Amino acid sequence: MAGFAGRIAFITGASSGIGAALARELARQGADVTLAARRRERLEALAEEIRSLGRRVVIARCDVTRDGDLEASMAETRETLGPVDVLVANAGFGVLGRVDRLTLDDYRRQLDTNLFGVLRTIYAGLDDLKRTRGRLVLMGSVNAYLALAGSSPYSMSKFALRALADSLRHELAREGVSVTLVNPGFVESEIHQIDNRGIRRPEATSPAPSWLRMPAPRAARQIARAIERRRAEVGVTRHGKLTILLQRHTPWLLSGAVRLFAISARREPTG
Repeated sequence: MAGFAGRIAFITGASSGIGAALARELARQGADVTLAARRRERLEALAEEIRSLGRRVVIARCDVTRDGDLEASMAETRETLGPVDVLVANAGFGVLGRVDRLTLDDYRRQLDTNLFGVLRTIYAGLDDLKRTRGRLVLMGSVNAYLALAGSSPYSMSKFALRALADSLRHELAREGVSVTLVNPGFVESEIHQIDNRGIRRPEATSPAPSWLRMPAPRAARQIARAIERRRAEVGVTRHGKLTILLQRHTPWLLSGAVRLFAISARREPTG
C-alpha cells in the first residue's frame, strides 16, 4: 500500500501511543515523516524503524506549549523534506479531578497543551497545507461528545477541538485543505500514566480492561484511512463509535446510563 507515497507528514506527540503508531503507518504507506515530541531518545528509536522502511525522517525535539518550537521544527522539515502535506496535531494529555479539587492553573495547563498547543501547530504549518492542498488532522476524543464527572478540563479541551475542526473545515475548504477530527475511545497508549502536571508515572495501569483497549497499530490504520479519504470525522473503537452515536441521537439515554451506573473519569495517577 502506498496511499501516502511522496507525501510529507508532520506529527506532534510522536514518541508513543497513537502518534508513534501513526508515524509508522504513514511511513509504511510511503510518507516521509517529521517526528515531533519532547523525548528525543524515544524519537531516535522510532526514526530508525522508519528509516528501515526506506523513508526519510526528521527528529524534532519540541514542546507544543513553547512559542517558537513548532516554527523551528517546521522550518527544518521544509529544508530537509519539503512542504508538509499531512499535519497531525496529536500531542496531548489529560488533567483529571473534581472542580473543587482543581485550580485555575490546572485548567490553564490542560488548555495550553490540548488547545493552544494545537493552535501553535496549525499556525506553524498552515501555509504549507495551503500550498500542498494538504490534510489537517486534529486528535480529539470520545470525550469531545461525552463529559464525565472528574474530566472537566480534558473534556473542555476536546469539546473545543471539535468546534475548531468544524469551523476550520469551512474556512479552509476553498484552499483545498481537508480537516479530519479523530475521536478515539480506549486505545493502548501512555495517557493513563500522565499526571495533572504532565509527569509520567510508569507504574500506573490502565483502568480499561484489555479486551476494551484497541492496539495502537490497528487504530493507526483506521486513522490513516480516514486521512487519505479526507473524512471530516472518524470514531476509533466500537465503543467509541457507539458512545458518539448515542450522544448524537439519544443523549437522554446515555446520560441516564452514566448516572445509573455512576460512570466517571479515571483518576489521576500518582507517584
